[in-house]
Amino acid sequence: MKKVVVAGSINMDLVTVCERAPKGGETLFGKEFFQVPGGKGANQAVAIGKLGTKVTMLGKIGNDSFGKDLISSMNNSGVDTNYIETSASSTGIAKIIVEENGQNRILVVSGANMDVDRAYIDRHIDIINHADILVTQLEIPMDTVEYVLKKAKEAGKTTILNPAPATILNEAIIKNSDIIIPNESELGIITNMPTNTLEEIEAAAHKLLNMGVKELIVTLGSQGSLHLNKKDSMLHSAYKVKAVDTTAAGDSFIGGLVRNIQADNLDEAIEFATKVSAITVTRKGAQISIPTIEEVENFKGEKNEKKQTVK
Repeated sequence: MKKVVVAGSINMDLVTVCERAPKGGETLFGKEFFQVPGGKGANQAVAIGKLGTKVTMLGKIGNDSFGKDLISSMNNSGVDTNYIETSASSTGIAKIIVEENGQNRILVVSGANMDVDRAYIDRHIDIINHADILVTQLEIPMDTVEYVLKKAKEAGKTTILNPAPATILNEAIIKNSDIIIPNESELGIITNMPTNTLEEIEAAAHKLLNMGVKELIVTLGSQGSLHLNKKDSMLHSAYKVKAVDTTAAGDSFIGGLVRNIQADNLDEAIEFATKVSAITVTRKGAQISIPTIEEVENFKGEKNEKKQTVK
């Protein structure tokens, strides 16, 4: 079985469910509050672990109750947390407002995540060297993202970047990322191009490909995902489900992709990842919404439409 290392953020999500988000200066009553382990890095590690792949998490937490709870959650999902360090900063948190239509708004206070630096990566470089795949995101310092991707590629590893929260990517990050997985909004920010229609999304995607991206997968929510490389592009449709909370949908998709990526058929892996994210959006919360491998294998959802090649 392949080994995966996730280098990224570890947050506690503080979730409020409401009819709609308040406007500026407005106070509304929420309907529900709950505390859920999250952080894009930890979410992706949990997704990978729940789907039966050996995964190690690299990151930092604070010396507080949030940090202890996050370690426990990851351990319970099969994630190796032995190399997570405790920082003098507080554990990262994300305040999430979930509207009844399933859309969410997220405000992050990074805390200990910003203490994940090059020296930390160097202390644990053997973990990367003995892995097959590195997964990272942009909720730790950009300098660290660039460095960990570089070290992983020097060691001959497959590298996966989820560029969220989105920002302009430099040449080194692009060069050392084998697969980049943004959603359509993130793609628009990265390329500084409109992404309101499928045609605009494809145009923006080709800009990234021309910058050196090898494989690009743009997640499109209820429209599915678009996989592009220099040779062709394929639109994978989503499953028909009732979305309750889209938190961790993209993270679970990445977990599903990693689970089957050894098949050397990215489109096959995307089909599996689509099932994983379809289940995730029907549940509330981040890590608690991510399905196990048994749940995915028993999923019998119906696709919106057949996958198709994009001209």
